[in-house]
Amino acid sequence: MKGPLDSTRVRLNWTSALRAAPIALPLLAVPLLLHLAIEVREGDTLGWDQAILLSLRHADDVTRPVGPAWLGTAMVNYTSLGGVAVLLLIVLATVGFLLIGRRPVDALFVSAGLVGGWLCSNALKIWIARPRPDVVTHLVSVADASFPSGHAMVSTATYLTLAAVLVRFLRSPAQKVYVFMVVGLLLCTIGLSRIYLGVHYPTDVFFGWFAGSVWALTCWLAFRRFLSPST
Repeated sequence: MKGPLDSTRVRLNWTSALRAAPIALPLLAVPLLLHLAIEVREGDTLGWDQAILLSLRHADDVTRPVGPAWLGTAMVNYTSLGGVAVLLLIVLATVGFLLIGRRPVDALFVSAGLVGGWLCSNALKIWIARPRPDVVTHLVSVADASFPSGHAMVSTATYLTLAAVLVRFLRSPAQKVYVFMVVGLLLCTIGLSRIYLGVHYPTDVFFGWFAGSVWALTCWLAFRRFLSPST
């Protein structure tokens, strides 16, 4: 029979495992991200990537997206929420707010989300050098490489770090869940808009979401021991 000491050890082991889980996630994610990047670079995902893009256009005219005209306009508006210019404006405003409130570490945390996400995204674009989709017409202007989606990756890293700071000011668990639900919906909308507009393959966006989340988690793990308790 297990005594009190054994039960205490079991609880301690479970507690240690739960604390170690967030640290293990980024380490486990790196090989998966590397594998996906290599698959994309070798063209193994191109077939179904193109099939999905074509399914979102009229069969007789790949310049016309499916759905009503207002949907295309909405997607152009949604996609701008993941642009670097918009993200930079939001981050600068947030950093200013945090500095006024004497929270420099929180401000640095938010800045790391944007800057690190942007640097990683551009480094991957240079390494993979994947051309933009050419099976459908682009509905917005693009200039750089396709993989990963900078809109998906940088917006994920930025909005998740912003959410992590915001929930520190909240007491209600329901409010915290709501914040992350809204951010999740926003990120899905931004990423899907890039596919709908024909400027990214689905794998560009999926990788961007995944890599952006890993970067945000890595930043949180690095900064959480220095973050002051919310007041």
